[in-house]
Amino acid sequence: MRLSLFFEDLKSAYGAEIDDLMTDSAGHDVLAKRLKAKRGQLAQLLPMIECNPEMVAVAFHGGMRFASPEVMRDVVAQEPEDLPSWSTLLTSVTLEPWAEALAELVLKDPNGDQFMVVTAGLEYLQGRSASSSEPAQQRPTSGCGDADGDGDQNDRDFDDDLDLEEAGADWLAEQGFDRKDRFSGDH
Repeated sequence: MRLSLFFEDLKSAYGAEIDDLMTDSAGHDVLAKRLKAKRGQLAQLLPMIECNPEMVAVAFHGGMRFASPEVMRDVVAQEPEDLPSWSTLLTSVTLEPWAEALAELVLKDPNGDQFMVVTAGLEYLQGRSASSSEPAQQRPTSGCGDADGDGDQNDRDFDDDLDLEEAGADWLAEQGFDRKDRFSGDH
């Protein structure tokens, strides 16, 4: 499956967001509890749908079913400016009743239409990776991952991790937390 650079970047961030919500510090499964809390905070999270959609999209985790994998494969191959409208995509996506209520709230936002399409793409990709029986290291990377074919996917993953870590540190600093640089020894 071919992923656009946009969805390629968001896919790992979305997966990390779900992983982060999955367990507490004692290792207990708290995903359902944390998703419920995230859903209750959706109105407060809406300002983030344009800059950090993966952090808000998790509120819809488990709330979408896909009737047409072909349509969804086409969606995740698109860059943001080429995405279809949410109303067009509704012929291929069914929302759970609780997710419909969330969608109504999101669609009132000027960026809500595109956010819902992006969320559907992320949920589709998450469902595919969760249901895949292939070990991750043996999955083919055609169309995604190592785009230039020179074998530097591991280097790229490492760079992506650093970028995400830096973006997270920036966001925390914006929220008033002290910035701790991973290379400064302030741990």
